[in-house]
Amino acid sequence: MDNLSQENANSTIFALATATGRAAVAIMRISGPLTQSILMQLCQSLPQPRQASVRKLWRKTDCGCELLDHALVIWFPGPKSYTGEDSAELQLHAGPAVIEAVADTLISFGARPAQPGEFTRRAFVNGRVDLLQAEAIADLVEAETQGQRRQALEQTEGRLSDLYQGWADRLRNLLAHQEALIDFPDEELPDEVEQNLAQELDALCQEMENHLNDAGRGERLRRGLIFAIIGLPNAGKSSLLNYLADRDAAIVTEKAGTTRDAIEVRIILGDVPVTLVDTAGLRETEDLIEAEGIRRAQKIAHEADCVIYLSENSETPLKSDITYDIWIHTKSDLNVSRETKKEIVDNTMAISVKTGENMEKLQTWLVNKAKALTERQGPPPLTRARHRVGISDCVRALKSARQQTWPELRGEELRLAMQSLGRLTGRVGVEDLLDTIFGQFCIGK
Repeated sequence: MDNLSQENANSTIFALATATGRAAVAIMRISGPLTQSILMQLCQSLPQPRQASVRKLWRKTDCGCELLDHALVIWFPGPKSYTGEDSAELQLHAGPAVIEAVADTLISFGARPAQPGEFTRRAFVNGRVDLLQAEAIADLVEAETQGQRRQALEQTEGRLSDLYQGWADRLRNLLAHQEALIDFPDEELPDEVEQNLAQELDALCQEMENHLNDAGRGERLRRGLIFAIIGLPNAGKSSLLNYLADRDAAIVTEKAGTTRDAIEVRIILGDVPVTLVDTAGLRETEDLIEAEGIRRAQKIAHEADCVIYLSENSETPLKSDITYDIWIHTKSDLNVSRETKKEIVDNTMAISVKTGENMEKLQTWLVNKAKALTERQGPPPLTRARHRVGISDCVRALKSARQQTWPELRGEELRLAMQSLGRLTGRVGVEDLLDTIFGQFCIGK
């Protein structure tokens, strides 16, 4: 059992599946062993499984029975439910008084309010989803863009799980052959067993390394990108932020050093969520507050997915260790040659926020940059740092296994590799390995 106590795991839980606030309908979910009994008491009869039916909801009082609401009720007998347990949904009128009355009644019937994520946690414990799918459900709820929605849905469908499970099956087969080499050294096993084992080890390791070398595209799409706007004071950073955000998010004045701290604005570029960060102007200063702002600006620039460097007209960028992705000459309407501002050349261009010159071209460049940083390539991508650590640990164990000359040590490294994959999906055990060994090598006959 996981961190939930046995008592909590066997209890019946309920929670709103819809947001609080004014709405036409509120959905109350129930899951656990008392669900059927609760429905019998609420509806005075049990609805047909998986069929929506309009019912009156009742509770007993000292004066008899009180009508709580007219609701749409759906009954899901386990194990064919989201959690794998007996479950139900009550589609209530969304008035706060209705929700409160129904919640109080459920508590009186023996249910308790669910903990955060407990429905999906029970689905995992009961084998309805693995950890990768559970994470994707959370991503789907948080999805801001269609790209994030598609990536999360693909993971809930088990595409990433299938990829890792395929690797786990191949590893299990390798380990079964390795155990045969250990346990039956005197048996007449095919000569090519050792050679095939090494070749399959190399192939698996290469596939996993290719999976890791995805430039973090899946992780970037899930969390969103960070585009840092940096440059000298009064270069037009705040004006550009306001233009791209289509609102006055940052204060703009002619006085240099107005921006002291980072200002963040969330926008969508090419179906990718992007946080634009306006930063303090880079220059030498003895002002402690401004100096701290500059330090933060440099830190943000080093961590950003894209750095947009701004300088007034064709002013040379300030010497620093910050690498920029595009160099923007601002205020092109003032004292700058027309030849310098026609197109983006070598990721350098001139713009004018005031006249709008080249702003459309800049926005197109930013959209293409966001797409390039998150564009899907090949199999389902990694979406979390946890996945990256697990696959990296597996690769490390496979490489170590490849270098071992002692069969016992190689077998131990293969077991460690399997455990790393198993931790990703939440499925770690030895029964599958035993089945493979008995099935292929007839151990025990």
